[in-house]
Amino acid sequence: LEGPALRSRLAGLKVLLLNVSRVVTHDVLITFSPAEGPRMLNMTEKGKAGKIQLPREIFRSLSSQTVRVVVTVLNIQQLGMFEEVNQTGQVLDDTVVGIMVGETSISGLQDPVQLTFTHGQLLHGVSPQCVFWDASKGMAGGWSSSGCVTQPRDKGTVCSCDHLTFFTLLLNPALNRPTAQALMAVATAGCGVAMAFSIFVIAFCIFLRWRFRSEETLRINLGLHMNLMGSLLLLNLAFLLNSGLSSGTQLGTCKVLGGLTHYCLLCCFTWMALEGCHFYLLFVKVLGTYIHHYLAKLCLIGWGFPALVVGVAGVIGSYGEYSIQTMEHQVIAHLCWITSKYQLVHYITNCAYFSLIFLFNMAVFGVVTRKSCCLQGMGTVQGDRNTWKVAIVVMGLFCLLGVTWALAFFTHGTSSEPMLYLFTILNALQGFFIFIWLVILYYPKMKETTCSLSHIIRHDKTTTVSQD
Repeated sequence: LEGPALRSRLAGLKVLLLNVSRVVTHDVLITFSPAEGPRMLNMTEKGKAGKIQLPREIFRSLSSQTVRVVVTVLNIQQLGMFEEVNQTGQVLDDTVVGIMVGETSISGLQDPVQLTFTHGQLLHGVSPQCVFWDASKGMAGGWSSSGCVTQPRDKGTVCSCDHLTFFTLLLNPALNRPTAQALMAVATAGCGVAMAFSIFVIAFCIFLRWRFRSEETLRINLGLHMNLMGSLLLLNLAFLLNSGLSSGTQLGTCKVLGGLTHYCLLCCFTWMALEGCHFYLLFVKVLGTYIHHYLAKLCLIGWGFPALVVGVAGVIGSYGEYSIQTMEHQVIAHLCWITSKYQLVHYITNCAYFSLIFLFNMAVFGVVTRKSCCLQGMGTVQGDRNTWKVAIVVMGLFCLLGVTWALAFFTHGTSSEPMLYLFTILNALQGFFIFIWLVILYYPKMKETTCSLSHIIRHDKTTTVSQD
């Protein structure tokens, strides 16, 4: 390279050379920025530059009395360096910081080197990750986070690493295009499976209600399950409609579709909460509990309350087109949902609402499990304890109480891809687990003419399977 091209590339390289005594009594502090490069930190200055803290342990472990420290700040876009094959994240400000102390490789530090990368508020769905350039990764090297700890702060991210090399802050999108497309395919197929088993469960519950039409308690139990499965059926149908029709639709149609999807989701959450309440009334408050038109009142809450919430959200204009984007602002998918402007509506009506339901249902499950164990210990509940039957019952109850939806809390961050798949698959199979649970719980009792219906009802109240 010659002339302007060489000067342009060298403009992307800024270097600081220091001579540090081996007996230094304090950590070495250096500040850096993409524009000005590295320089010694002035304790009185205030700014938005990044910082490097080199622990004095590094210098005391070396044999030389004076140690040469080289700090480089590189603009990788100008230099054309550190380009990883199939890289999904974006390097913050295209800036890489290199640190070299002495002439030997330094690693395994007990007191890690700390780099603070400053940045503003990150985009929604973006996760910062401290990485270094690993030349041994792949054919031409790549970014690795081994030995580095990421500590996000309000105005920056602190990277603590146990070795010295070239570092940067990688901004990873929550989803990349291949992962999003694969998840959409899994979710679409899972919705079809979930709808099929939801229909099977509803049909099976209708049959059982007819078969045991003289048992009011059993009919209420099955009616509650039918409403939950009905809400799951509508949610899966709304998702299929949303993913298929959201692209290119009119704004008004998209708002209706977004509101419908939100309504079905809230109905699912509400019916999961009602399952928990009913579970508590059946098992904990067995005696003296009678509510006139009980199932009708549950339906009023289960289908009416979400309509009220969605109505209010719709009045304030919460629904519209929602785009999932990569860091390069490439659109991965279009959905009709709560718009980015009204994310607070999403956090309150979905995240906070489900969190309360989840905590309540887990508390109920804990109380019921404890009481069931006490009954088993006293011999009140008898029968075999086949492991697979107990596992099926627990999984079925978890699905009824919405535990699988709690996996959504673990789908954030740079290692969330496996959890996204697990969340998508388990919730797509929620209807399947409930169907199998009902079949194992009820069908054998239909074939036993000597079995009392009270025994069946007791099975719907507890978390154990008892076979006569």
